[in-house]
Amino acid sequence: MVTREDLESFLIRMDVDYQELEEGMFLVRTRNGGYPLVLNHAPPLLLLRMKVMDLPDEAGSEELYRTLLEMNASDVVHGAYGIEDGELIISDTLELETLDFAEVQASVESIHLAASGHMERIRDLAGVSGEEG
Repeated sequence: MVTREDLESFLIRMDVDYQELEEGMFLVRTRNGGYPLVLNHAPPLLLLRMKVMDLPDEAGSEELYRTLLEMNASDVVHGAYGIEDGELIISDTLELETLDFAEVQASVESIHLAASGHMERIRDLAGVSGEEG
């Protein structure tokens, strides 16, 4: 089973900036920018979560939600978009028992790629502009 120390060594190998917010919870930023990602070592799982944006009150667009579901099915390799407390997030959950470096790296990269690649379209559909996260 991957320990907290193993996870930290994975982050070092991935050459990302990270900060441990509390025991087993890491705030991760890639060197090329992008939105911060939280990795939470919570045995038996590793939880990955990225806030993409706050959803405006009027973001009840059927087209936005349909597009997010389509992206989940076709473009997001690891994880999925979701809504939590008025925020659009992308998250993934991995089992620590069989986890390895390559799987953590693939999940982190997939989440960053999805968020950055979809952002303009999501903002247009949500009727927002500018940078947040």
